[in-house]
Amino acid sequence: MKKKYFLVVNPISGDVDKSEILNKTMAFAIEYDVEIIVYETSGTDDETAIRELYNVHKPERILIAGGDGTIKMVGEALEKQDVIFGILPAGSANGLAVDLNLPSTLEENLEVAFHNHFMEMDMISINGKKSIHLSDLGLNAELVKNYENGSTRGKLGYALQVITTLTELEEPFSAKIEVNNETIECVARMIVIANSQKYGTGVTINPEGVMNDGKFEIVILKNLDLVVFGKIITGNIPVNSEDVEIISSDKAIITTTSPVSFQIDGEYIGAETKLNIKILPSQMKVAIP
Repeated sequence: MKKKYFLVVNPISGDVDKSEILNKTMAFAIEYDVEIIVYETSGTDDETAIRELYNVHKPERILIAGGDGTIKMVGEALEKQDVIFGILPAGSANGLAVDLNLPSTLEENLEVAFHNHFMEMDMISINGKKSIHLSDLGLNAELVKNYENGSTRGKLGYALQVITTLTELEEPFSAKIEVNNETIECVARMIVIANSQKYGTGVTINPEGVMNDGKFEIVILKNLDLVVFGKIITGNIPVNSEDVEIISSDKAIITTTSPVSFQIDGEYIGAETKLNIKILPSQMKVAIP
């Protein structure tokens, strides 16, 4: 009896043609005597369709060709199933793939996705929504909103919106953070809720991040002038300065005095004034090198 694997493909993620991924995955499947069931996302109730297909075929692995949003959606659809996920990075910013140190070529990623060992990864619940990677309030969420509203995709699209976002920079916001039995009051440009270390651009925002330690970090960026922003973009986050504070915990509540832009895993959610945050340990088995 042949093994069955799912391949979930987001046809529009990252503005990348997925035919090469499909062809090479099929070639791998023939080589390893695996039957591949392909599902293309449509953006309309994909979770239900994926669950129904899973129940019919009971595949041993789920291969995902897309970005962080696609991975999160499939992970949520199959959260009750004991199945290993293999990631084939194909989004505009593949943050999770960067953090998992996945290889740079499709062939190497297929090797990992088909038969490497796996890690049991945590997720974070924020106001009942799940985050697998990095969510934030403030400047970067504004950037994500501008990117979603812009017409240019990929890294160039992000670069263009960085300029727009910085020129339209609003005042810092005031926040109260209830965490580890204390209340912290701060004024910030950006507050990151991090399950991992790096944005998809490779920028390290949370050097302490471990995706299977039962904790998340809150990274408070109090001052984001061009010098600090430049350091972060070049991967040199000034951890030991008064501009950045990092707090590790398994639950927290963040309240802001006025609505602040908020994004989860590269998807703009809206302007929020309160975030209820808790860790969800060992939610997803992900194939790693």
